[in-house]
Amino acid sequence: MSSATLISLLVFSFVSSITPGPNNIMLFASGVNFGLRKTWPHAIGIAVGFGVLLAAVGLGIGVIIETSPMFALGLKIAGGLYMLYLAFRIATAGEIKNGASSARPMTVMEAALFQWVNPKAWVMAITAMSAYTGEGNYWINVVIVIVVFVVINFPSVTCWAGFGHLLSNWLAHPVRLKVFNITMALALVASLWPLLMV
Repeated sequence: MSSATLISLLVFSFVSSITPGPNNIMLFASGVNFGLRKTWPHAIGIAVGFGVLLAAVGLGIGVIIETSPMFALGLKIAGGLYMLYLAFRIATAGEIKNGASSARPMTVMEAALFQWVNPKAWVMAITAMSAYTGEGNYWINVVIVIVVFVVINFPSVTCWAGFGHLLSNWLAHPVRLKVFNITMALALVASLWPLLMV
């Protein structure tokens, strides 16, 4: 991989990781509701899960998505339904401040598995593997793409949990917290729009 391509990959991985999407919306809400320390497993799960997804796309599974309309439709439906469920969890998480709810942050495994139904993650993975592995030495480039994304993705998504944690004191008021959680749930549902348009 040339230095120019590597710089381009670094920029792409940062921009695609730091911009709003389902992962970052959920991390922001989790930071508010559960704090940064309890949200760490969620952020770690995203980085690990996305790294595994990148590896799978590099091994060829992305071709199945692009060439099999039924598989792609099934993935859209599963992803959409799961994101609606997560939006419901976020919208109802406000009660945790009173200790009256069983709400909890995502685990490492849940966050890792979510990458497989996250439409933004699939777009990022397929784009990265298509754009940055074609200069010869395919498998070395696949490894470089995975390493770059994992290294950049983790701190990028963790920023969202940190921002949420910083706002948690202001949002400790039950009404403000409820409005915030409903807003985040609606934002997560709105992030389904690109999924429906593809």
